[in-house]
Amino acid sequence: MNGNIILMAVLLATMLGLVVMAFSGPSPEKAQKRRMELIRGRHSDSTDAILEARMRKAISNRPAGNEASMLVSLVPNPENLAKRIRMTGKKWTVSQYMTACAVIFLALCALLMLRGFPPLFAVMLGLAAGLGLPHMWVSRLIKGRVLKFNAKFPDALELLTRGLRSGLPIAETLNVVSNEVPGPVGEEFKLITERIKIGKTMDQALQETADRLGTPEFQFFVISLAIQRETGGNLAETLSNLATVLRQRAQMKLKIRAMSSESKASAYIIGVLPFTVFGLICYINYDYMSPFFTPDPAGLFGLSTMQVIGIGGMCWMSIGAFIMAQMINFEI
Repeated sequence: MNGNIILMAVLLATMLGLVVMAFSGPSPEKAQKRRMELIRGRHSDSTDAILEARMRKAISNRPAGNEASMLVSLVPNPENLAKRIRMTGKKWTVSQYMTACAVIFLALCALLMLRGFPPLFAVMLGLAAGLGLPHMWVSRLIKGRVLKFNAKFPDALELLTRGLRSGLPIAETLNVVSNEVPGPVGEEFKLITERIKIGKTMDQALQETADRLGTPEFQFFVISLAIQRETGGNLAETLSNLATVLRQRAQMKLKIRAMSSESKASAYIIGVLPFTVFGLICYINYDYMSPFFTPDPAGLFGLSTMQVIGIGGMCWMSIGAFIMAQMINFEI
């Protein structure tokens, strides 16, 4: 018992330290010292001092990356994770994301060990929750933002069409869309116009937005503009037809969602119910479920009969969920 209390205290202290490290700013003394050195070097007549001052300025003007953080260094590919976070539209950093994962992991481990669960089981379940819950939450935010974007994107195309037919250039119509259309569409078109203003070509600005959104609807828009610039033609008519096609795609998706909603709800209930009941029983009366976590040296691979049955049931449920997901997955 004393060992569990000490381990819980260490976990809580580590969790608080991670929160403080993630959300605390840089040291004011160090920042002031760097500024003084930069000013002193800028007003110095020495060539070496001027070169050093320029190097310090270049380093200080780099994006505030968190690659040196201990938690971020554990990520195999932080660029992909940073891209997913940017797709949510939130101003989160990779360091804050990993701190949230660590806090969930430590908090769940402490809670489970407080309830008397084995340390290994608590660590494994905490690790799964710490990695899975933030990933699911980010995926949910991305999906919601993409749905909002796709819902307003045909209206933006119609606004572009009206602007082009009235004689406005394409760059000006993009600026009009960024100011008139609310939500993610206006935000993304505003970023496009800002990139064009700082010297990037329209193709580069549009492609960066397409890569971040990852939606076929916006990719269709980018391809349409690229083909029109190469081959010529009526751009307003092209965008009007594209808006009609996108609305028809949205209508078809809604029809599919309505037809499969009952089956999906049943699958969710049937799939979640066993795990929910299992978790509640473990939390209320762990002694009753303790045989499930007790290995049997004489059993298959050292597992008890209950563990073998549980693993088999999870495998069959996974196969059924995969088959049902493929049955309602339609490419439009």
